[in-house]
Amino acid sequence: MISSAPRRHLVHEAQETTLPAPAAPDVPAQAARHAALTKQVTAAGLMRRRTGYYIARIALVSVLYAAGWTAFVLVGDSWWNLAVAAYLAAVFGQVALVAHDVGHRQVFRLRRASERCGRLAGNLGIGMGYGWWQDKHSRHHANPNHEELDPDVNPDLLVWSEDQARAAKGLPRLLGRSQAFLFFPLLTLEGFNLHVAGIRALWSRSLKRRGTEGALLFAHFALYLGALFLVLPPGMAVAFLVVHQCLFGVYLGSIFAPNHKGMPTLKGDDRPDFLRRQVLTSRNVRGGRFTDIALGGLNYQIEHHLFPSMPSPQLREAQPLVRQFCAERGVEYLETGLITSYRQALKSLHDAGRPIRREPRPAG
Repeated sequence: MISSAPRRHLVHEAQETTLPAPAAPDVPAQAARHAALTKQVTAAGLMRRRTGYYIARIALVSVLYAAGWTAFVLVGDSWWNLAVAAYLAAVFGQVALVAHDVGHRQVFRLRRASERCGRLAGNLGIGMGYGWWQDKHSRHHANPNHEELDPDVNPDLLVWSEDQARAAKGLPRLLGRSQAFLFFPLLTLEGFNLHVAGIRALWSRSLKRRGTEGALLFAHFALYLGALFLVLPPGMAVAFLVVHQCLFGVYLGSIFAPNHKGMPTLKGDDRPDFLRRQVLTSRNVRGGRFTDIALGGLNYQIEHHLFPSMPSPQLREAQPLVRQFCAERGVEYLETGLITSYRQALKSLHDAGRPIRREPRPAG
């Protein structure tokens, strides 16, 4: 079942509800619906590759990356380098967004070219296990917000529904009482978590190109830590690392949190048709060009989930087609402002922890 607060009143109402799935899915009809939308989008030229755009974008991000490390060396032994750490946190976020687009094959047609570029950007550029992330992200796209199938809503640290709260043990149960208040502070650890998860994945036999992934990851850490402790005294190097990685984590979390958090969740065997599964669990974020750049086009999350290989600059153009298509078929399409999206996500987290708050606190 799909459980959530009603979509039209997500900010104001706390109760969980269910949206009934079709009793007997009509697979050909479901496929035809998505095929009809795909035909419209393709006819509008929105699936074409944007080689020039990505050459310019990758070149710009590369220049910003190099400029950040050049400034780091030039500023040298000074606390002003913490401002460089903040700048590089934003640049690392943009590198992650490039790796995301590459991983979805928005940039290169061939898988091999995509993987090579993704590993250079992810593993070597920012110390993120690209192979680990790609596997995790692919499972998320196949089953967004499914409590058993989407790794992004696993209750490993936070609980995302009342059912997860009732079953929670250990750290999720401890944090669940106040998780809405802890969410953004916990994002400061996300950068460190990406590094640790990438290293842990190297021990998995299912990870492809483990040797290459490991070599690039450890090259990143050697260059990163070597630069910090060669240029800065130890205390300042540690401060730089903490500021840089914590702000990087907050930026990444702020990009991805508006997309699905606080949206309906799926459970058990419930699998609505592809269109409804992607649209009803996703949220778009309104904004101008600055929002598009800051969020890497992921503010058009509905369009991205329906067409993952669509180049990100064309998601804005696809939005009117998708929104009209959904309206004609009675599929609710949610779009909010950025602050409202965070408010909805935090309210959902607070509501999910209700069963834990109702339990008496341990004595003593």
